[in-house]
Amino acid sequence: MQAKKDDKPELARHLKSRHVQLIAIGGTIGTGLFLGSGQSIHTAGPSILLAYLITGGICFLIMRALGELLMSDVNSHTFIDFISKYMGKDAGWVTGWTYWICWVAVAMAEVTAIGLYIRFWLPGVPQWLPGLIALAVLLLMNLVSVGLFGEAEFWFALIKIVAIIGLIALGVFMLFVHYKTPVGYASLSNLVNDGGFFPKGMSGFLMSLQMVVFSFVGIEMVGLTASETKDPHKVIPEAINEIPMRILLFYIGALFVIMCIYPWRDVSPVNSPFVEVFRNVGIPAAADIINFVVLTAAASACNSSIFSTGRLLFSLTLTGKSKSARWTAKLSRRQVPARAIMISTGAIAVAVILNLFLPESVFALVSSVATISFLFVWGMIVLAHLRYKNNIRAERIF
Repeated sequence: MQAKKDDKPELARHLKSRHVQLIAIGGTIGTGLFLGSGQSIHTAGPSILLAYLITGGICFLIMRALGELLMSDVNSHTFIDFISKYMGKDAGWVTGWTYWICWVAVAMAEVTAIGLYIRFWLPGVPQWLPGLIALAVLLLMNLVSVGLFGEAEFWFALIKIVAIIGLIALGVFMLFVHYKTPVGYASLSNLVNDGGFFPKGMSGFLMSLQMVVFSFVGIEMVGLTASETKDPHKVIPEAINEIPMRILLFYIGALFVIMCIYPWRDVSPVNSPFVEVFRNVGIPAAADIINFVVLTAAASACNSSIFSTGRLLFSLTLTGKSKSARWTAKLSRRQVPARAIMISTGAIAVAVILNLFLPESVFALVSSVATISFLFVWGMIVLAHLRYKNNIRAERIF
């Protein structure tokens, strides 16, 4: 009897092109934009648009590098496998656990945001409770099947995209008719009237970059879907080439409209500028709709985080020799890394405790941890890509 070449558990390939593209968009367009942009605007003013443009361009280059790595071997479980291959197993191990921490921190930020958004309607509800409920629901969805996760993320992301397009269209209309607000008129001049385009100088511009980078975390999520994607040779390049420019358009377009409608100095650094602006310009129905959208955005990004941390933990423990590693790397009957997902969700649930005792400072804390960790991971992707290119050149020579 012929032995099997590889008896490692294999993940199901149930993700389609629309799933992969909107998973990456959903993972990126979340709390960093809908909540964190208020802090960025407060810190840098209109120059935040330039910060998003520069950061988006850099992220696109990172995605191109990641795409080349993925196309060289679509059977790798995550991009961590490429870092291990080209940078060494120790580098892969460190990067893998750092990336797991990245997504745990992102999910903690999203859990915090869910509590803040619910309090817009129900101010008496404890900040930790909505996050706990959302975390439990999303955990169940991720345990059922990757197909259900993909469908949920598709619709979550679609709601965000339609809402942002609608917001931009409404903002353009308000600009066109010079809509009167309680503090003036919707106008392009709002971008430069109060201190110019760089009102806080270069220092304010540089200080805003932490939250801007946090807004783009998750753009590399396509690197976790290759082993669960149907026809990856077609789907992955499409996702790599289309997602970054779409995200860049949504970010710059939405924030441009926000700051044209409402003076940037009046934007609160602790609330969602999207909800606040429409409430303050006298369109409460729009504020309620946008709050619903940013709530689904936080749920979407948290959903992506649970997906990411589960797959990462599965990949990190797959080659482990200990009993705990082998136990964690087991797949469920639906070919889902259920045990890894549950452990990761347990780590994310620490955010519920933090929101109970430190509700005012949780978001700033976890977003800073996530930003620093993601910068390290992105750097390792670029270094692995450079090693990959060097290896190709060496093979051509010899």
